[in-house]
Amino acid sequence: MLFFEDFQVGQTIELGNYTITKEEIIEFALKYDPQPFHIDEEKAKDSFFGTLVASGWQTAGLYMRMLVEGLLNNTVSMGSPGLEELRWLKPVLPGDTLRVRFTVVEMTTSRSRPNMGILKGKGEALNQNGETVLSLTSIGFFGRKPQQG
Repeated sequence: MLFFEDFQVGQTIELGNYTITKEEIIEFALKYDPQPFHIDEEKAKDSFFGTLVASGWQTAGLYMRMLVEGLLNNTVSMGSPGLEELRWLKPVLPGDTLRVRFTVVEMTTSRSRPNMGILKGKGEALNQNGETVLSLTSIGFFGRKPQQG
């Protein structure tokens, strides 16, 4: 298990790749974000995007899943107070393969909870062309290594 002290500012952790399908886009959108350009290929042609696109919330959910499986499940994670920023920079299309990564931006030890460190990170999802489709800044709480002695 990784503790707060096992990270370093500037460290980038690759979290893997995921290819999104048309069926997943429509299924998610029908349940959570039923805008025409997420659920109907014909109506999407007349939209700003000109084609079916994934919901930004779906992209954020995919990022979170990959962060948990690729990093958080192997750490002493103590939760998060939330995000400072979330940006959807380019549309995610059916068949896109997203590469997800997390970079440590800032580390601070907690003054009120000595067993906890606070990590600010930059999360990104890039498509198969290397274009950033999602960017976020998050704050996470991580357990510190027990003091010896």
